[in-house]
Amino acid sequence: MLSNFPRIVKRHLGKLPKDDYPVLNTFTFVSCWLHYVLDQSQTSMRDVFRRLNMGGINFHISTFSKASKTRDPACFQQLLWKLKQDLGAHIDLDLLAIFPLDSTIITLTSKLLWEQEYHQVKLFGGINLLNSEVGGITIHFGQGHDSKYGNETIDAIPENGVGVMDRGFCSLARIGQLLGRPDRYFVLRLKNNMHLEMLEDGYFRVGTGKDQVKVKVAAFCDIESRSEFRLASKLPTVEGREFNNLEIGELYRQRWQIELLWKFLKMHLKLDRLITKNVNGITIQIYASLIAYMILRIVEIPKEYGYKALDKLSYLQTFMSENISYVHWFKKLVFAR
Repeated sequence: MLSNFPRIVKRHLGKLPKDDYPVLNTFTFVSCWLHYVLDQSQTSMRDVFRRLNMGGINFHISTFSKASKTRDPACFQQLLWKLKQDLGAHIDLDLLAIFPLDSTIITLTSKLLWEQEYHQVKLFGGINLLNSEVGGITIHFGQGHDSKYGNETIDAIPENGVGVMDRGFCSLARIGQLLGRPDRYFVLRLKNNMHLEMLEDGYFRVGTGKDQVKVKVAAFCDIESRSEFRLASKLPTVEGREFNNLEIGELYRQRWQIELLWKFLKMHLKLDRLITKNVNGITIQIYASLIAYMILRIVEIPKEYGYKALDKLSYLQTFMSENISYVHWFKKLVFAR
């Protein structure tokens, strides 16, 4: 196997506690979640445990379900943070970081959750296009418009980076807050019903009444869909010149990268196949999917096999098939001398 995957497993999973619980320790618990997320041949946790039990790892699925309901997801959050540190170490700080951010809805179908008035879970996040690092992860159970939430995600815009946002995040108060941040830049699509008044200096006054803000606005028109794009922005001066309207439009096009992230998580890392019926377990599964994605970004494989996350996932799947499961493989890699 020509990859740094064994080194990543030893570095990060090897530090997880292995004797903190008598039946299902944290190392095995995290390994089971990552196995479900990463193994493309498994479609249910019952299939996972059937394979584990046949391979000599003897604990019942009910033990795993109880742990998913009661255990603190902090170990998953810490693991994600450490993986982000690894990716952050390979970033060129002199380049302008583009940070598209958005939310995605994960539908909840369990009647137990509906009885608690949880109909959906919303995942907020962004992706740094310099190194594909995910950041600003916020999980919100329940209804709510993006303009009311996502503050933690916006705060995660890299220093001197550009946050790229759709109109769901648009509010006059938020634009005012972003304009007041000297170390954060943004491109934000305005709502079509917002009142604009052009000023003599080329800027626009947006809104009416007390909440008006003064900001630069670039307007575009899509002839095919007959829709208008009005982009408010605050951007740095690069090499002594400002971004023109076409460059602002190109920055906004980069917002599509966050949609591709949601698509990959749902199609390939089982984000849309929630297997638990409680808030804690769903939170853990979301973090497991994000951890798996970060591992795939850090993993290096021979160039002839590709460089995309899906290429790396297929490469790992090939070598995992030589083992019984990822859980067995992780143990072999961590405890091998």
